Amino acid sequence: MKTAIIGGGPAGLYFAILMKKQKPDADITVYERNRADETFGFGVVFSDATLDNFEKYDLPSYQRIVSEFAYWDDIAIHFKGNEHRIGGNGFCGCSRRTLLLILQDRAAELGVKLRYDVDVDDESLFADADLVVVADGINSRFRERYAEHFQPEVDLRPNKFAWMGSTKPLDAFTFIFQETEWGPFIAHAYQYEANRSTWVFETDPDTFERAGLAWMSEEESAALMERIFGWFLNGHRILTNRSIWRNFPMIRSKRWVLGNKVLLGDAKASAHFSIGSGTKLAMEDAIALYEAFRREPSVDGALSLYETGRREEVEKTQHAADVSLVWFEHVARFWDFDPVQFAFGVMTRAKAITYDSLRLRAPEFVDAVDRTFAAQVQRQGFDVSTGRPTVPMFQPFRLRDMVLPNRVVMSPMDMYSAKDGVPGDWHLVHYGSRATGGAGLIFTEMTCVSPEARITLGCTGLWNDEQEAAWKRIVDFVHANSAGKICLQLGHAGRKGATKLMWDGMDRPLEDGEWDIFSASPIPYFPDSRVPREVGREDMDRIKAQFVDATERGERAGFDMLELHCAHGYLLASFLSPLTNRRTDEYGGSLENRLRFPLEIFDAMRAAWPSHKPMSVRISATDWAEGGIGSDDAVEIARVFSEHGVDLVDVSTGQTVREARPIYGRMFQTPFSDQIRNEARVSTMCVGNITTADQVNTILAAGRADLVALGRPHLVDPFFTMKAAAWYGVKDIHSPPQYLPGKDQIFRNSVREKQDLEELKIKAKPKTRAELKMESGGKSLAAE
Repeated sequence: MKTAIIGGGPAGLYFAILMKKQKPDADITVYERNRADETFGFGVVFSDATLDNFEKYDLPSYQRIVSEFAYWDDIAIHFKGNEHRIGGNGFCGCSRRTLLLILQDRAAELGVKLRYDVDVDDESLFADADLVVVADGINSRFRERYAEHFQPEVDLRPNKFAWMGSTKPLDAFTFIFQETEWGPFIAHAYQYEANRSTWVFETDPDTFERAGLAWMSEEESAALMERIFGWFLNGHRILTNRSIWRNFPMIRSKRWVLGNKVLLGDAKASAHFSIGSGTKLAMEDAIALYEAFRREPSVDGALSLYETGRREEVEKTQHAADVSLVWFEHVARFWDFDPVQFAFGVMTRAKAITYDSLRLRAPEFVDAVDRTFAAQVQRQGFDVSTGRPTVPMFQPFRLRDMVLPNRVVMSPMDMYSAKDGVPGDWHLVHYGSRATGGAGLIFTEMTCVSPEARITLGCTGLWNDEQEAAWKRIVDFVHANSAGKICLQLGHAGRKGATKLMWDGMDRPLEDGEWDIFSASPIPYFPDSRVPREVGREDMDRIKAQFVDATERGERAGFDMLELHCAHGYLLASFLSPLTNRRTDEYGGSLENRLRFPLEIFDAMRAAWPSHKPMSVRISATDWAEGGIGSDDAVEIARVFSEHGVDLVDVSTGQTVREARPIYGRMFQTPFSDQIRNEARVSTMCVGNITTADQVNTILAAGRADLVALGRPHLVDPFFTMKAAAWYGVKDIHSPPQYLPGKDQIFRNSVREKQDLEELKIKAKPKTRAELKMESGGKSLAAE
């Protein structure tokens, strides 16, 4: 097979090496437009896991690579005069030029033909090739030439960055967050060889402009960085090598294959430098393509196998990079944080590292995180220990006069099991068991304010005395048998009303027995759904009165808290979103106008609800659709509701329109809570694919929410919170006397189970190369 590889970077060279090893007779040529020793940048970074891969696939190049690497275990975070070091990370750095020379030598040794200083725009050079590997980098000419087929999406991120270097030696992967007269600057720095380190400088576009960097030469901008970070550089110089300030392009390609051409490395997809995965991703692409040819010798078959088999891993890495880069783009949001909490946020920003995993590798640091969190709670008037604090999820929280014993919330989840709006025995068991299971706050499902406000015939309501009595029975049980509080969520289905039960066809219209439905504008949810009637002034007054009546009934039933549902495309959400509100009166158009009716409802409810009891509002922080509500809109919505007396914003997303395209993942809605909390300065509750106590602690400790709601975990485990308390040794959690023997047993067992699991994890974790090198007295690890 004749193979042409366009691009002599790590991806193209490594694929050439692996294929030539497998098929020594193969005709493989690498075409590179630059000279052999010409490259930009300074160092590259790999994790120990990536080096393990290199060792497995080509031992000779691995041995040379590790002999040249600088190793470190620690991540050092500098913020406001504080340094926090977290060990056990296992990173390695190497000169990019050295890496390329190693791979060039290995490829030449195997018989790969290397052609440098070649204009590869001329496709006649490889017209007779059976396989063309396009590895010509992030600015790929061939990807753009065939853009109509590959369909690349380029998201040019707002922050400015520049790759530079220094003679400053470093013993850790170093983050420096520096305040200046113009705004914040960030340095991402690591050593890659003796007396040489890579420095990536980053700042937001406004700070970039104020600092005058747009008009500076390479040398002038390097001099400015020397001045800003001079306190750390200690006289060492900043070096340049085509160190141009630019915006990072996040690249995704819908297709990777065109005939016998295949995209590899940055040509097909990029990942932000903040997680150090660019070169790793490229070389692991090469491994994946090589493995595809091992399994499927035909070009068509192998390329298809590569694209389908590799895409998921690439997209996972890109998602982690996306989450990380967004954190750095909005670092000003966290600038007022305590340095310990700030450092914890840096470590957990991409979700790969969590509270529990960080405790295993850096227990002293996590102890400091717990003390910092407890001190914040203490300043809010609670008598909690800061010497031996409990974990964040079991710290108390206050909203007006309501005090929660912990920060675990059972999320509102529709049961679709009521009869004529009356909650029955199912609801008593459902809510009662979760309350006795230890959750600090229980939310009801969306409870409808009138018969025509229901989503389905199975929805609960609160518009008559029978429903009020049934809810009082549930509230009384919760209060009598738990330390938790219970919140009533009130809502109106709007255009999503008169639909089937979830298990019969979610959001699908009823075939008979339907009722009148309303919305901000007469737009059906599905094309074949009933067209809702546009709400008029008379309707608004009637609906407002219904919400007030339900509020008063909720107070008589004894609820501790009240929430107004303004999310998920229901009636009030339909006013907020421009996708569902096309009105031309004072309730349509601007965000201020679209907020008008939801605020009228909220103000009326707040006036009817006791002033000492808190109220929250649930919003969709994004519609996940073009032209809809975005996160900046959500911040403004939260801010305005807060001015009207909202104590907590319940942050959800989507479900507004059918064409929405959510980006799912672990804790996928938490970034919206994070932004609203730290920009609107309002307490938030996050929800959305949060499944473990570890995740709860991670979110809270990083300052991304004040309460954490879990839905599906509570469906299958009513005692989620009790089990978490046992795991973390929080013995003062309330338990009904009937269950005390079980509580005692799970607490005894958890001590041993946790110890055994942590010991197993520690034993199973291989030593980092930095640790091995230290044990070997600094000798090379190439032979290991």
